[in-house]
Amino acid sequence: MVRRPVAWVVAVVLLTEAFVIAALNWFLGVVVDRQKMSLAGLDPDVMSTSSKIGGLVFGLYFALCALVALLVAIRNRPPAGFGRILLISVAVVHGLLGAFAWGLVGWTAFVFMVVVLGLVVLLLMTYDRDGGGERQALGGGAGDQGGEPRAGAEPAGDPAGVARSHGSADEPQDGDEEPQDSVPAQVTQPAPTTP
Repeated sequence: MVRRPVAWVVAVVLLTEAFVIAALNWFLGVVVDRQKMSLAGLDPDVMSTSSKIGGLVFGLYFALCALVALLVAIRNRPPAGFGRILLISVAVVHGLLGAFAWGLVGWTAFVFMVVVLGLVVLLLMTYDRDGGGERQALGGGAGDQGGEPRAGAEPAGDPAGVARSHGSADEPQDGDEEPQDSVPAQVTQPAPTTP
């Protein structure tokens, strides 16, 4: 079963990325502030502050995505709702970062981004919405596991599982009729609207 290890790896990688991105942007903000650097006449204090805030925002974003992957790994359930949206968005972000990294940093950064993208997509694709074929092969699961509840044992006296309380066996019961089509048999052709 590869689903839980993939979820654990994605959680660890995203958490590591969160710390690295936050630390890198904080470091760049400190360097800009100490060197009093300016880009196209921008105030160095504004550049330093915006770099630190950007690092914190992206770090928290990646940490939140790592938390979703961690919950998936612990619960062994597919991500749903907002968590699924977060994982899809982090996959898109890694695709875009990989495209930029190829030209700006080099092929090693590109390969890292593509590997993380593949791991997130694998995490999203290995969990089916209804529990997957594994639970169906086991004959359903318990109600708290998200599977279909198992049917109880059939009554011993009736092999078909239908208790006939009144009437004879020859009388039609509910469900014995032929299936009927819900669409009427006659279909009228539309009248032409132009002369």
